[in-house]
Amino acid sequence: MLVEFTKMNGAGNDFVLIDDRAQRLRFSRDQVVRICDRHRGIGADGLILLIPSSSGKADWAWNFFNSDGSSGEMCGNGARCFARFVKGKTGLDREFTFETEAGVIAARFQGDLVTVDLTEPTGLRLNEPLPLRDGRPTVHSVNTGVPHVVLFVPDADKAMVLQLGPEIRRHPHFGTKGTNVNFVQVLGPSQIRVRTFERGVEGETLACGTGVTASALISARVHQFVSPVRVQVQGGDQLEVSFRESNGGFSDVRLTGPADFVFDGTVEI
Repeated sequence: MLVEFTKMNGAGNDFVLIDDRAQRLRFSRDQVVRICDRHRGIGADGLILLIPSSSGKADWAWNFFNSDGSSGEMCGNGARCFARFVKGKTGLDREFTFETEAGVIAARFQGDLVTVDLTEPTGLRLNEPLPLRDGRPTVHSVNTGVPHVVLFVPDADKAMVLQLGPEIRRHPHFGTKGTNVNFVQVLGPSQIRVRTFERGVEGETLACGTGVTASALISARVHQFVSPVRVQVQGGDQLEVSFRESNGGFSDVRLTGPADFVFDGTVEI
C-alpha cells in the first residue's frame, strides 16, 4: 500500500507527516521504525498522523510516534511542523487547536514562524544531586509535556551528551519510563544553548522543543532569567520561549520557531 507523506523539520528536528483524517491507517512499531530509519526508510526523528479530534475539545488531533516506534506524549518541534502541515492540508489560516496525549495545544502563525501554546508544566524539581558512575552532578527537572532533566554545563561543545545522556535517561530516579536529558550553557542574560539526548530517539537530536522549553523555564528559576528566553539549538537555529511566572509555577508557556517543508513523496507500508 502506497501512502502519501510530507517530510518536515523544526530547527533540525525532523518528522514524517501523514494525513490520516479518514483513519484508514494502522502502523505497527516495526513499520514506524522502518519509516524513520535513515538508511532503509525516509529518515526522521518521529512520525506524526493527522486525525480527527475524538473528544470535540479541539479542531484536530495527532498520533505521534518516536523513531523507536514508541508513542510520544508531546513534541514541541513536532507541534510546530504539525501546525504548518494542518494549515497546508486544510487551508486554515487562523489559530487552531489539536489534541495530544499531553493535552490540547494551540497554534498560531507569524509568517514562516509558528508559535505553539504548550500545556502547563508540572513536577518542577530543583538542585537535586544525582548519583552516577562518575560523580553526583546537580540536576533540575520539569515535565513540559514529557519529562526533562537539565544539567548546566560551562561549555556545550564539551558536554558529554552521548556518555552521560544514556545513563541519566534511564536512571532509576526518573522511574521506568525515564527522561530526556538537556545539557545547557548560559550564553548571556535570558540566552542559552541547549543540547538534548532525546528519549525515544535514544540519541542526540539537532533540537528538542519540549527540551528547549524545559531548559528555558529552569534557567528562569535558577538564573533569574526573564521572559522571553532565546535558545540556540544544536542545529544552529534559535527558538524563543515565553512564559509567565505565578504562584511558584509557570503559565502561558509558548514556543516559537521555524517549521520547514523538506519534500513530499509516497512510501510503501
